[in-house]
Amino acid sequence: MRSHFVKWGISFVAVFCCAYLLLAAQTSGQQPGRAQAGAAAAKPAAATAWKVPKTPWGEPDFSGMWEPKMPASAREFSGYSFVSHKDVVPLMTAWGKDQYEQTKPSWGPRAVADSTDMVNPTTGKEVGCEPTGVPRIWVHPFPTKIVQAPGAVYLLHEFNHETREIYTNKGKQHDKDVDPLWMGNPVAWWEGDTLVIDSVGFNGKTWIDRAGLPSSEQLHVIERLSRPTPNRLHVDITVDDPKTYTKPVVGSRDLMLEPGWPITEMICEDNITFNDLKNQGREQ
Repeated sequence: MRSHFVKWGISFVAVFCCAYLLLAAQTSGQQPGRAQAGAAAAKPAAATAWKVPKTPWGEPDFSGMWEPKMPASAREFSGYSFVSHKDVVPLMTAWGKDQYEQTKPSWGPRAVADSTDMVNPTTGKEVGCEPTGVPRIWVHPFPTKIVQAPGAVYLLHEFNHETREIYTNKGKQHDKDVDPLWMGNPVAWWEGDTLVIDSVGFNGKTWIDRAGLPSSEQLHVIERLSRPTPNRLHVDITVDDPKTYTKPVVGSRDLMLEPGWPITEMICEDNITFNDLKNQGREQ
């Protein structure tokens, strides 16, 4: 009898221990899962960093139609310049200030009816159509189409159909003997995902914006094009003209991608077409 009772007791203890160990194992197996689930919920999903796509030959791809679209913080001057005149005028040399005071722009804080802007007077009394020069080409409210080929980038500006052929495989040194040009003589290269365009050899006949900031034959312009998001092109601009300004002038432009837009035929035609539209209240 005693032997039977002992055997029954031992069996009971064994069953109890097994049940306890099984429950402990299940509980311990559940806890890490809950902790991991909580950690996963608390940890935000890692954002996928934007990477500029590459052309088939391995260069950053900026191709497409880009429309000027400045942020609200730049509305003061976004329609006619890439900088605020309040910041630039104090930087002018005596020669530069004299040139500035002689300009008669058709747009901006010093706009007058009898404009002497030979690119876009808009008055109907003057014949315009001279090339804009650089960096002024960026401030007109017209899109730019970028076309790329191995070793070259083509900027097809809709305004006056200005075309710039930018070579990226000729090094960083400018030719020593260059003819003075309206749009300058550029060299260009890639710095990571940024296209650097370095231009000299200007003829000194252009304004650097539509509102009358002057330039000279010593003008040196550096443009840095980047694509920070899929639909945005950013252009940092540095103007170094020691004859006109006491220090470099810097500013920027932003453009948005417009897939499917074509280049419109925009011909100056002595500004006749523009003035017809202006008289009808349909100018841009």
